[in-house]
Amino acid sequence: MDQRPLRPAMAWLHTWLGVLFGWLLYFMFVTGTLGYLDTEIDRWMRPELPVAQYPLPLAAPAEQAIAYLQAHASDARRWVVQLPVDRNEPYLSVSWQPQDGAGQDPQAVWLDVRSGARIDVRDTAGGQLLYQMHWRLHYLPQWLSEWLVALASMASLLALLTGIVVHRRFFADFFTLRLGKGHRSWLDAHNVASVLTLPYQLMISYSGLVFLMFSFMPLIASAWYGAAADAGRAFYGELFPPMATAPATGQRAALVPVAQVLRDAATRWDGATAAVLEIQRPGDANARIGVVGNFAAGPVRSAGILVYDGVTGALLAERSAWQSTPRASRDLLLGLHEGLFAGPMLRALYLLSGLLGCAMVGTGMVLWTVKRRERAARERSGHVFGHVLVERLNVAAILGLPIGIAAYFWANRLLPLGMGQRAEAEVHALFLVWLATLAHAALGSPSRTWRTQAWVAAFGFGALPLLNALTTDRHLAHALPTGDWVMAGFDLAALSVGMAFAWAAHGMRQRENGA
Repeated sequence: MDQRPLRPAMAWLHTWLGVLFGWLLYFMFVTGTLGYLDTEIDRWMRPELPVAQYPLPLAAPAEQAIAYLQAHASDARRWVVQLPVDRNEPYLSVSWQPQDGAGQDPQAVWLDVRSGARIDVRDTAGGQLLYQMHWRLHYLPQWLSEWLVALASMASLLALLTGIVVHRRFFADFFTLRLGKGHRSWLDAHNVASVLTLPYQLMISYSGLVFLMFSFMPLIASAWYGAAADAGRAFYGELFPPMATAPATGQRAALVPVAQVLRDAATRWDGATAAVLEIQRPGDANARIGVVGNFAAGPVRSAGILVYDGVTGALLAERSAWQSTPRASRDLLLGLHEGLFAGPMLRALYLLSGLLGCAMVGTGMVLWTVKRRERAARERSGHVFGHVLVERLNVAAILGLPIGIAAYFWANRLLPLGMGQRAEAEVHALFLVWLATLAHAALGSPSRTWRTQAWVAAFGFGALPLLNALTTDRHLAHALPTGDWVMAGFDLAALSVGMAFAWAAHGMRQRENGA
């Protein structure tokens, strides 16, 4: 029986969890952190959109959206109207589903909140795609992505818990940061990033598992619903039961004014705002209008739903945002994970914690290779292939991913606006450039590739404001005087990130010259 003390055993587990899952966790942290700015990134990648206006009285925009759908999608079997309610959903948009149900809902159509006229925007997946990447790994089947992300989230949680056991000077690490000391400097940076944000990291790892619990714990549902092909549908049907459904009659009937429905919903919700309208079978005598509340109104990720008769406006069904304590506990964890309810200051804290999470994972990955390089130098032994492999992969993972994201933004501005599959081409640009950084890291010496890729990242982000000025009229010289703070903020943030990478590259050069 293994009689090793607890701390060394936990240190071994902590190290190898990081080595095995570090690259995936870094990808998840980077893309997930960008998700806290997904709306702002969406706006920058769709410069055709005007400055958002919210909150506004919703009756007029809702009527304009319905009028647009009646004119352009009268034969659809489902309409969705997204109302401009807050920072998370700042624009009026509509989408619809064809009668045959083939394929997914089309890309949203944005409407001017005042006139109801269509706003033509470029085809892009925007910041929402970067956010979704942190759990829906691109190019992989959904089931495989969810299992990999679940395993990585479990590894993250275990690494945090074992890290707490391993740290002998837990609170001293909060104030210790020694520079220029080899692996000790990397260890200090890793410890500071971990200790500063430990509550956030524990919350984000555990709540991430709660998000995926239906995927990686299927046997719990199977124990009650069996393993038949329709068991999953039965489970989800009881968990999320349909409300006031009715078959189409084939008889045409006019839709009730949605302003009337919104007034009634506001009365029942004590003035709370509706966020989404879902109209099933518009134009049919059995039409239904679903009014969904704002999921981002508070930390509990839940909203009330009202279903009305689409012809008479009579209330047919109601589902409260609060259904049970267990479900509210789950919804609270989901809400804390996404942080959609957060105001500017709390959102900034989320963003800072996410960036420190990226630093925590990245420094841990570098620390593993630095310690082994120093040990090999002391023992005058050659580098083990595994160490060399991890060292080179670290460059492509830690710097190559930001370079690929910068390429994603460049593609948004440089690809022809009328290009087919344009949104997917932007994503291909991200991964192709990332693959190129991997090839570069594999062929060059680690010290040189670190420095080179840091300079490439500095240029990729630092030149984005100039690229924006050359390709659109929503550049800094326009955005700052007009108060377009989203466009200006993105450009200034990109410039700051570029300067940070340039500072890092310069520091690498100085250390190399001083060595």
